[in-house]
Amino acid sequence: MLAEDRLNRIVDTVNERGSVTAMELMELLDASESTIRRDLTRLAREGRIVKVHGGATAVRRTVVLADQPVGEKHGVHIEEKRAIGRFAATLIGPDDFVYIDAGSTTECLVDAITETRATYVTNSIANAHALLLKGCRVFVPAGELKPITEALVGEQTVLTLSRYRFTIGFFGTNGATPDAGFTTPEIGEAFVKETALKQTLKPCVLCDASKFTTVSPVAFAAFDDAAIITDTMPSGLEDCSNIIVAPA
Repeated sequence: MLAEDRLNRIVDTVNERGSVTAMELMELLDASESTIRRDLTRLAREGRIVKVHGGATAVRRTVVLADQPVGEKHGVHIEEKRAIGRFAATLIGPDDFVYIDAGSTTECLVDAITETRATYVTNSIANAHALLLKGCRVFVPAGELKPITEALVGEQTVLTLSRYRFTIGFFGTNGATPDAGFTTPEIGEAFVKETALKQTLKPCVLCDASKFTTVSPVAFAAFDDAAIITDTMPSGLEDCSNIIVAPA
């Protein structure tokens, strides 16, 4: 059996049964323990199964088709978001030119920022106001203000951001999976995120662990296009060198 056929057979079996042991897969596929272990590791890294002790389980995913109002997000996973924000804030130096995306997790980052000598650009009205109150130098791109997320979007926003070169940037996401990448519900915000991320030397996506089982309709970057700062290492992705777990 070809390796790719074996991998597809494993995924099909896991999805049909919900879970399967390594021993069952060895018998089913007439493969060695080392081969099955290697296959499970690869499939987990690709986000096609969840690797557990002694076998694998099917991926349980939430599909988010629309943005929540930013106010509704504030109380969700708040301690995790604060831990992520505190750690991310320590990465900002006095000479940095920083991009900060809109979102509830990036708002926790802004709350934790103490470096007021850096220069900041954000498409979030709330983040711009909070940074201004801290005494920071802040730039806001042109564009249309989106009511749901209070983010600036549109052609003018993308055009403005395409002219900048950021040393470090922090991005929110609705979903983060190895196969789908970083995803968001609405194409206007996806274009803004994609443009800013491509213009950033050190892009960082801030996401709590719930985002690793969530997919939204529009991708704005591949899973390995940015460092990922999260609160808990997702199962099966322990070998991903771009995942950073923030201290609690």
